[in-house]
Amino acid sequence: MSLTRRGLLAAGGAVGALAATTAGTGAASAAPAAGKGHGRVRTGFDRLAADGYALLKGQKVGVVTNPTGITSDVRHIVDVMHPDERVDLIAVFGPEHGFRGTAQAGGSEGRYDDPATGLPVYDTYLKSGQPLADVFTASGVDTVVFDIQDAGARFYTYIWTLYDCMEAAALAGKRFVVLDRPNPVTGRAALGPVLDPAFGTFVGRREIAQAHGMTVTELALLFNARFLADRPVDLRIVKMSGWKRSDFFDATGLPWVPPSPNMPTPDTALVYSGTCLFEGTNLSEGRGTTRPFELLGAEGIDHRWAAAANALGLPGVAFREAYFAPTFSKFQGKTVGGVQLHVHDREAFDPVRTGIALLVTAKRTWSGFAWRSDNWIDKLTGNTRVRTMIDAGADTDEVVGAWSEDLAAFRAVRKRYLQYR
Repeated sequence: MSLTRRGLLAAGGAVGALAATTAGTGAASAAPAAGKGHGRVRTGFDRLAADGYALLKGQKVGVVTNPTGITSDVRHIVDVMHPDERVDLIAVFGPEHGFRGTAQAGGSEGRYDDPATGLPVYDTYLKSGQPLADVFTASGVDTVVFDIQDAGARFYTYIWTLYDCMEAAALAGKRFVVLDRPNPVTGRAALGPVLDPAFGTFVGRREIAQAHGMTVTELALLFNARFLADRPVDLRIVKMSGWKRSDFFDATGLPWVPPSPNMPTPDTALVYSGTCLFEGTNLSEGRGTTRPFELLGAEGIDHRWAAAANALGLPGVAFREAYFAPTFSKFQGKTVGGVQLHVHDREAFDPVRTGIALLVTAKRTWSGFAWRSDNWIDKLTGNTRVRTMIDAGADTDEVVGAWSEDLAAFRAVRKRYLQYR
């Protein structure tokens, strides 16, 4: 593969003090300085750099990151830190899709030396527990830093890369630092079913809601206190400044970099926690189009699906009869019929309820509807109830109501780890 890039200069200054916490406390040791105000967010990395990397002083550092690990002027944090004498960066760890982002879904870049910096890049994808701890040990790092943009959904795998790396760092005796970035679809609420641990996979390791409504530092605090309590990692977090829970990504003033090839825009993230459920069916979830997860369809579907979905009067969204030909993935090169979601009021829009409604109406209006033969839908929803209730003829309200008790319990737990208003 070719990964040639220009070498970049060291970080410029950014205003803001460092906020760091120890494992499981959730209490900041230093209050953030005033930023430029609502709508101009400073990421965890911006604040770490502004503090002269004091949190990393005397440490050999490795970074878990991907193309989203950038500064506000779109320089990659690895390219920024590498020439800076204030930080001893010795390794990079790449997740699914890779550090430089050259791999498609279900792939990674493997072990190589980064052409731009010469740093060794280690592959974390599908590694966990002691094998991943061995990678950290072999790298020679003292501190593992995590900086990846999340999409806000339980089945978006970077949060489980975070979980696996925290667990492995504890096993290896390494310190762990999480640099925060915005939840692009706000942090207002948790939505959807809570995972049953019997269905734990890389698209959902532990018991959180389908749309968790948290940032990565908040998740790290929850993971360490709730799920890694028997062997917590030595955790520090660096919070953002200027971010509010009600902020969608376009309010942050930050540049968007696709966290993965099929998450091209914040609009994709807005619908993803609901429409990704179509990965568990024989319908296309829009991979291979310019609007993945906004376009859904299959051969034989016609106008009746969009009509049935619109008849539900779901808040904040309308459905357009759509025809498209995916360039890869399901129905590659074939013209299929289906719907395109148009979110016209994102404050009112509920992506998970909408995803369930689309599953219900697809099954009722298209005789060819089927679940994937491996029941992948159960891994995505975190239980069998969604699939079995829809098969039994349940409507949207009945399916959504079935998880209300579990969701209320998760919301109560979640509240303890929130770091922003």
